[in-house]
Amino acid sequence: MISQVFILTTSGDHLIYKDCILVTTILHKGMHFVHVKQGGLYWAASTKSNPSPFTVIEFLNRLAALTKDYCGSLSEKSVRMNFALIYELLDEMVDYGYIQTTSTDMLKNFIQTETMSSKPFSLFELGNVGLFGAETQQSKVAPSAATSRPLMFTRGDQGGNEIFVDVIERLSVIIGSNGVVMKADIEGEIRVKCYLPGCSEMRIGLNEELSIGKSQLRGYGMAVRMDECSFHQAVKLDEFDAYRILKICPSQGEQTVMQYQLCDDLPCAPPFRLFPTVERDIGNRYEVEEMVTYSNYCHFCVALNVSVTLPIPKGSVSLSQELSSPDQSAELQSKNKALQWDIPRFPGGAQLSALFKLEVPGLSSASLQEVGPVSLCFELPKHTCTGLQVRFLRLTPTQPGSSQRWVRYVTHSDSYTIRI
Repeated sequence: MISQVFILTTSGDHLIYKDCILVTTILHKGMHFVHVKQGGLYWAASTKSNPSPFTVIEFLNRLAALTKDYCGSLSEKSVRMNFALIYELLDEMVDYGYIQTTSTDMLKNFIQTETMSSKPFSLFELGNVGLFGAETQQSKVAPSAATSRPLMFTRGDQGGNEIFVDVIERLSVIIGSNGVVMKADIEGEIRVKCYLPGCSEMRIGLNEELSIGKSQLRGYGMAVRMDECSFHQAVKLDEFDAYRILKICPSQGEQTVMQYQLCDDLPCAPPFRLFPTVERDIGNRYEVEEMVTYSNYCHFCVALNVSVTLPIPKGSVSLSQELSSPDQSAELQSKNKALQWDIPRFPGGAQLSALFKLEVPGLSSASLQEVGPVSLCFELPKHTCTGLQVRFLRLTPTQPGSSQRWVRYVTHSDSYTIRI
C-alpha cells in the first residue's frame, strides 16, 4: 500500500503531493521511502507497510512515463503547467493506496483534463525531414523535438496518425594515454511512441545480417552484431530468428520494444580522438593544448553539443584561451576544478584545437598530476555505432488517411574518457 506520492525538484520543492490514504499525521518512524530520478525531477513514494520495493519503483517509473505521454516532456515547467492533469492521473492510478492501473489505453478513457503546452507541436517545424518511404535511410530521420508533444490533444486540435521509432545508443569508451582503446561498450534500445488511434499490429524490420552472440554469423555482407538483447513482453518473435522482424500491437504512448548490448568489440573506431598535452610555462603558469579529431566515417553526421571537460589543479585562478573558431567557448569552473570547452557543432572528418594557459599559485610538479583524465559529452544524430537500421515499418491494418511514420537514429556519450 502506498501512503503518499511526491514529485520534487532537485532542490526538494514540492511540485505534486498526494496523500493516498487520507492520514492526518505523518510519522517518519516506520515509514519507508522510495524514489527514482527522471527528467531532472525526483518521483517519490512513501509507505507504512512493507511492499516489494521493485513494485513501487516500477510504479514510479510508469508514473513518469505516463506524465511524459500526457504532457509531452518531463520537466519542472511541464509538471507545473499540467498539475491538474497529473492529479487526475494519480486519482485513476491509485485508489486508497492500492495501484489500480498504469495502462495508457485504459487511462485515456477517463482523463478529461486538457494538456497545457508552452509551444504547440506542428509538422511544419520539421523542415525538410523526409517521410518513412522508399528513400535513403538518412532522409527518414525526425528531429529530437518531434516526439516532445502530448499524447492527448486539446480541443480543436487535429491529431494525426503518427508513429515515431527511435534507435538510441549510449557509448562508453576508455582510451589510454597511448591512444589504445581499453574499453568500449554500447547499450542501445528501440523506442516507439505511438499516436495512432487504432493499430492491430506493427512490424519493424531490422538488418537481415543482424547477429546475436559472438559465434552467430548471418548473411554475406557486413554483419551487425550484438552480444545480447531483450524484448518487451508484448513483442512477438515468431519472425525474428528467420527474418529479423519484430511484431507488436502498440498502445498509445511510449514503450521500449527492444534493448541490446555490445561489449569490448566496436565494429568501427571510436568517433572521437583527443590528443592533449600539458606543459609547464613560466612561473606559476602551465599550458594545455587539446586537439580533437572527429572520424571520417561520420562525414555525413554533424556532432552536436560536444563538451570537453578537463580536471585541473585546485586553485587555478586565471584562464587565457585560443580557440579554433568563434562559435566555440571555454570556461574555468573553479568550484568543480575543471576546464570546460564547448563546441556546438562538429562536422565529420574535421579537426579542432584549442590552447589554454592557466595560472596556479604555488604550482609544483605534483600539481600537474591533478590534470586529467579528459571526458567528452556529445550527441551524434543520424548515426548508430553498431550499424543497426530499420529496414521497414509496416502497420496492419492500413491506417485511413495520411499516416506519418518517422524514425530517428542517435548516439549519446554515456562515459567517454581519455587518459593523459
